[in-house]
Amino acid sequence: MKMIDERAFTNPETAARKLIEIAKGIEAVQDGRIHIEKINAPFLYTLKASGPEFGVALKFAIETGWLELHESGTYVRLKTGQDSI
Repeated sequence: MKMIDERAFTNPETAARKLIEIAKGIEAVQDGRIHIEKINAPFLYTLKASGPEFGVALKFAIETGWLELHESGTYVRLKTGQDSI
């Protein structure tokens, strides 16, 4: 019997892919901007992920070139060519 439930988003790539999936479902505002809370809230509250899991997923998606984070941290943009993710 397992005493600890496995978290769904402990793998950074899996979590980042889920973030991209969420971001693709959101209508972007001016210049392709997606406000960070539009992907943060579903990831944390609907999917029951943790704050650190969100942070690692966001970092992975940025480093991989899937997302671009504005220097203010208030919004992201999907990078072009995201159909293969």
